[in-house]
Amino acid sequence: MHNILVTGGAGFIGRHLCQALLDEGHNVICVDDFSSSHPNDLGPLRAQTGFQLIEQDICAPLDLPFKIERIFNLASPASPVRYQLDPIQTLKTNVVGTLNLLELARQHGARLLQASTSEVYGDPLTSPQHESYNGNVNPIGPRACYDEGKRCAETLCSDYRRQFQLDTRIVRIFNTYGPGMQIDDGRVITNFVAQALNNQPITVYGDGLQTRSFCYVADLVDGLQRLMALPDHNGEPVNLGNPEPVNMLQLASLIQHLCHSRSPLFHRPLPQDDPLQREPNIERARQLLGWLPSTPLSEGLQRTIAALQSRLEQDNACNNAQSAQPDTVQIL
Repeated sequence: MHNILVTGGAGFIGRHLCQALLDEGHNVICVDDFSSSHPNDLGPLRAQTGFQLIEQDICAPLDLPFKIERIFNLASPASPVRYQLDPIQTLKTNVVGTLNLLELARQHGARLLQASTSEVYGDPLTSPQHESYNGNVNPIGPRACYDEGKRCAETLCSDYRRQFQLDTRIVRIFNTYGPGMQIDDGRVITNFVAQALNNQPITVYGDGLQTRSFCYVADLVDGLQRLMALPDHNGEPVNLGNPEPVNMLQLASLIQHLCHSRSPLFHRPLPQDDPLQREPNIERARQLLGWLPSTPLSEGLQRTIAALQSRLEQDNACNNAQSAQPDTVQIL
């Protein structure tokens, strides 16, 4: 049993990770400033034995009165819509925040796992992307606050390992989905599902032939835990993602089918620096961790759609109840 710090623990992946760690019997300290989540998102986690919440921005140093052994740094908005709302804060979270956590790990002698991203590869000129590929990132584009922030965080982790012999691990996460995603988070699966369930036009950017590789969240969390638990690691980044890419037209068609939707497709121009292909080479994860994603896309989407549909129905019921309330007149 360990005392484990999970920053960004109220986020989509963070909540699933916190639950998995609690299920293993660990004490979990969740840190989040709720800038891209809400305290209610934590749901039943807050009542579980071994769970503690600290509401704080990691750009401020953490002062903990107890020892921690492991740190998962997942703090950062992950969807372009969210991280572009405040690009300077996004960059600070990934650079200043990571620096603070590395110092904390030094103080406690803790092992730190940095949740990096496939976005460090930018709009790749080669596919699939191997960890040795240095990427094709536009450092002054609208996505740079996230892309370059994550790249700098990787540099910090690597330099702390070299200079201070700190045990750091870097995982490059490819597109992840599953129950618990926010319906308005701006990522492609939630966009397509929300539009399909409401029989609205499904927005496809560009020609729809750009590819993504979608990994179910439970598979991803399993990979994170395996990398953190590895007794010894040389610090090299590890890709975690589904090695079977789909293009956006295929994804839209599958979601239409699973939602029994009549939604037509509506094409819009491709945003600047939006990658045309995203496919992980996961040989390192396979050999090092014995890890492979096991959830088929159609199965994972069915679970995701059911969760999002339930959320939409709850929101609609709440809105209807509020609109049904009679107007009140105050008599003076």
